[in-house]
Amino acid sequence: MIDLYTWPTPNGHKVHIMLEECGLYYKIIPININKGDQFQPEFLQISPNNKMPAIVDHNGPDGAAYPAFESGAILMYLAEKKGQFLPTGMAPRYTVIQWLMFQLGGVGPMLGQAPFQRLCA
Repeated sequence: MIDLYTWPTPNGHKVHIMLEECGLYYKIIPININKGDQFQPEFLQISPNNKMPAIVDHNGPDGAAYPAFESGAILMYLAEKKGQFLPTGMAPRYTVIQWLMFQLGGVGPMLGQAPFQRLCA
């Protein structure tokens, strides 16, 4: 079972989609960023940068609970856990990682800012 600490944001949705695509069982634990839940000490133990989404995989490496934060790292972790979406060959693997980094650093932030920019125009 995976605990998914999230709020309905684009980064949170990415992890929901990946969990569904991988067929992994998960429980949603809401982190209400409007009320400051991301600053609670319990959450900071899982996500020390106070950002969500974050997960705790209760069947992580070596069967131990494993926390992960940052949407890109979580996506890579889940892909490797399930053996899906992240090739093992070096060239195809880094092709996927390059596109993931492009989404995380370019497309994702730009689309997230678009509604605000449109309002200011």
